[in-house]
Amino acid sequence: MTTVRLIMLTDPRSPAAEAYRTLRTNIMFQSIEKPIQTLLVASPMPDDGKSTTLANLAVTLAQSGHTTILVDADLRRPTQHTLWGLSNERGLTSIMLDSSLRDAPPLQASGVDQLSILTSGPTPPNPADLLGSKQMEALIALLKTRAEYVLFDAPPVLAVTDAPLLASKLDGVLLVVKAGTTRRDQAERARDILQRIHVRIVGAVLNNAPRESSGTGY
Repeated sequence: MTTVRLIMLTDPRSPAAEAYRTLRTNIMFQSIEKPIQTLLVASPMPDDGKSTTLANLAVTLAQSGHTTILVDADLRRPTQHTLWGLSNERGLTSIMLDSSLRDAPPLQASGVDQLSILTSGPTPPNPADLLGSKQMEALIALLKTRAEYVLFDAPPVLAVTDAPLLASKLDGVLLVVKAGTTRRDQAERARDILQRIHVRIVGAVLNNAPRESSGTGY
């Protein structure tokens, strides 16, 4: 069901998988004083690795015994259904169009215990309007009753307004940047946009960083 890009499943003993476990632990420590139940994993620009980071983080949370829902709210270029090998016939946008689905949202099994996926559903003509709507707030509240953690994918922060609109409704944002690809000014602009609307940035992930050897085996 999964693809080789989900390192948590294909090579769980690798240094990369251990880095995701460290990320999970850090997010949990962030929750001690101010709970984080809903989290957006965002990036400044396309191809920074946010969707793969999100999928691996969701796996680590589920593997540690926490019920988790991964939501693909990138309604422009959704990728989670491809990553997980799932149908995208029904998903987030389907719930927006059919209120009866709120009683039984079309969550799909991921193949990982405790982890469910809500794909994007059919691409709408007005993604930003949907993500900024009262219906979206109601959906977030519904999903919070069904899982300990609800993680969201969304378009890049600098590309369109979708991510900031969604982030304003969630407990925090994790910003993903890619070594050798994301420019410093892009990361700073994305941070500034989120800070201007008083979004809580819980931290940042550096993707594709060259691995350094400490010579210690740890």
